[in-house]
Amino acid sequence: MPINKYPPPNTPQAPANEYSPDINRIMFIALLPATIMAFLFFGFNSLRIMLAAVISCLLFEYTIQKFILKVPSAMRNGSAAIIGLLLALSLPPGLPLWIVVIGSLVATGITWVSFGRLGQNPFNPVLVGWTFLTISFPGQMTTWTATITAIDTFTGATPLELLKEGLKNGKSLEMIMTDSQIPGYFDMFWGNMSGSLGEISSIAILLGGLYLLWKKIISWHIPVAVLGIIFIFQSLLWMVAPGRFMDPLFHIITGGVMLGAFFMAPNLTTSGMTAPAKLIFGSGIALITMILRNFGSPPEGIAYAILMMNGITPLLNAKIKTKF
Repeated sequence: MPINKYPPPNTPQAPANEYSPDINRIMFIALLPATIMAFLFFGFNSLRIMLAAVISCLLFEYTIQKFILKVPSAMRNGSAAIIGLLLALSLPPGLPLWIVVIGSLVATGITWVSFGRLGQNPFNPVLVGWTFLTISFPGQMTTWTATITAIDTFTGATPLELLKEGLKNGKSLEMIMTDSQIPGYFDMFWGNMSGSLGEISSIAILLGGLYLLWKKIISWHIPVAVLGIIFIFQSLLWMVAPGRFMDPLFHIITGGVMLGAFFMAPNLTTSGMTAPAKLIFGSGIALITMILRNFGSPPEGIAYAILMMNGITPLLNAKIKTKF
């Protein structure tokens, strides 16, 4: 939860259903590195998706509040714009704009505004929008374009998909990692690989996450729990069966783990309130993610893990009230 200078909604220090716009300005600054890297690696495709998501989220928020709920519009708060930007950063760079708009409607109109906006929604609206699009448009949501800085521009799979497909076909990890489509670890950390707009560059996400920690918008508990448990869990698997399971660093810098740990999981509304609850919340996300990645069908798992833990957040907050 935010510190006292950014009081949560429905408290004596803040208007009902509102967070301080200062939080959204800080969130926007924190997302700038990932946004810039998305543009550098994917070009103007990234800009069109980000603009479509942000504008449509703002319009859906305004329309629903003014004409359906008949309450004053809160567009100036900027929360819908942050939802739109986070949604865009979770999407493939070649996604048609009409699908982006549908995702914005689900995230903003169905999951967020209809529950009373901030402080009321039980699930992370960005991830609900992403999940709806993944289920409804699996082909478009799993079509990945290589970065424009690559020598050969191609449409290919992400490192996680290549790993999952290779293991399914009986290939060894050594064979999979020598595939010409698998980038090196530095490229994966920097962002020169296929993936969603905002998840490719771990360094950019890390910079933004550290800024959020410095400004005390989020605490260290959830990011450390997510990344720490993933590292420990995957290290154990790797040591037991190095020919079957990838090392923990691979799983941390590929897919949406970094974006989820710093920007999705520590959502002010849908995560634990006390430090122990946050640690349990983040640990649960990490365990579910790695179970899905290593033993489940989907190559990715962080979004589903966060939504599942969102579902038990009320229980965590009700039963774990101890602070330290």
